Amino acid sequence: MLNVQIFGLKNSHATRAAERFFKERGVTIHSVDLKQKPMAPGEIRKFIERFGLAGLLDSEGKTYIAGLKYLKVSDTEMLDRIEREPKLLRLPLVRAASRFSVGQDEPSWKAMLAELR
Repeated sequence: MLNVQIFGLKNSHATRAAERFFKERGVTIHSVDLKQKPMAPGEIRKFIERFGLAGLLDSEGKTYIAGLKYLKVSDTEMLDRIEREPKLLRLPLVRAASRFSVGQDEPSWKAMLAELR
């Protein structure tokens, strides 16, 4: 049985697009609204290992530009800020078995499905 975890925000267009993509293909999804429940440290660490912390940040987003563009902060401080403000991330973060994707990335989602089937 196919199962996918989607970390995002309920009101995010990209998160809803990921949910719709997988639902239309009969995949069971487990959605985590990061406003309601922050990611566990171990879970975020898995994404950082694959993409690096900078690869997870939405450096073009308003939240990043308004608060962090010109600041130098440690990785620990950045993780604390992400927990408080998930809009700093390129959402959604999607995990299926050992496959991961960041942002609205339909080619990666298709590759996940191909590997899982």
